[in-house]
Amino acid sequence: MDAPPRTGTPLVTTEWLAAHLDAPHVRVLDATWFLPAERRDAHAEFLAGHVPGAVFFDIDAVADRTTDLPHMLPPPEEFAAAVAALGIGDDDRVVVYDAQGLVTAPRAWWTFRAFGHDDVAVLDGGLPKWRREGRPLATGPAAPVPARFTARLDRAHVRTLADVRANLASGREQVLDARPAARFRGEAPEPRPGLRAGHVPGSRNVPFTDVVDPATGTLRAPAALAALFAAAGLAPDRPVVTTCGSGVTAAVLALALDVAGRHDVALYDGSWAEWGRPGDTPVETGDAVRPG
Repeated sequence: MDAPPRTGTPLVTTEWLAAHLDAPHVRVLDATWFLPAERRDAHAEFLAGHVPGAVFFDIDAVADRTTDLPHMLPPPEEFAAAVAALGIGDDDRVVVYDAQGLVTAPRAWWTFRAFGHDDVAVLDGGLPKWRREGRPLATGPAAPVPARFTARLDRAHVRTLADVRANLASGREQVLDARPAARFRGEAPEPRPGLRAGHVPGSRNVPFTDVVDPATGTLRAPAALAALFAAAGLAPDRPVVTTCGSGVTAAVLALALDVAGRHDVALYDGSWAEWGRPGDTPVETGDAVRPG
């Protein structure tokens, strides 16, 4: 049996996971999440069929309860307690997937890294690829054995509204938006009511769906990702902050950037759910301006 990927490797294949489902210290998380408008119950779908041994990671439940912003990072002690209750310990290799393929699992991947646990990877292609290959599924609730987990917030992975506002003046970091192009340009309404249309001034746009190969449902190759980001106007020598509607698909871009060799990447947790509220945060519409 091949050795597990090194700590910090951001992707694993379905072949690797199938060979390591019973390996000590490999823990599998289903981090499926749907927008309310989709009217789908992620936990119910988990109960109906999931990767054997997986536990359900609820992005909305493992979140800061003191804000009305969606699924913001919780305090470290709350994250540690929630993860330990799911049977995940400090020495475990965590593999995360979702039922859409590569949509919400990267948010859980980023969250673990933000809390100092780098031994986490995303299942490339997710549950759809696992199903297509005829691999086994389990049903019903999980029964994890509680473990001990330590969480320490690493702020290098996280940006706040104040950080992004300050960056408007400094221009130190490049902001990359994962929303569909029409929403980025302000031509299509946001799915959350009450938000303005447009984007953070000066930001670029790579819709998160563009980093996935439509033929396979897996992440594009590193060279193709690097070319995609270059075409969007990202300079190779400046850090990147990813953003989206509420901090979920921004993590898809963070994952893709990591695979492409860019490790100077943070995520704006509040994203457009925070920046786009009525107020004094400046908003641009139209296409991003490419650097001259």
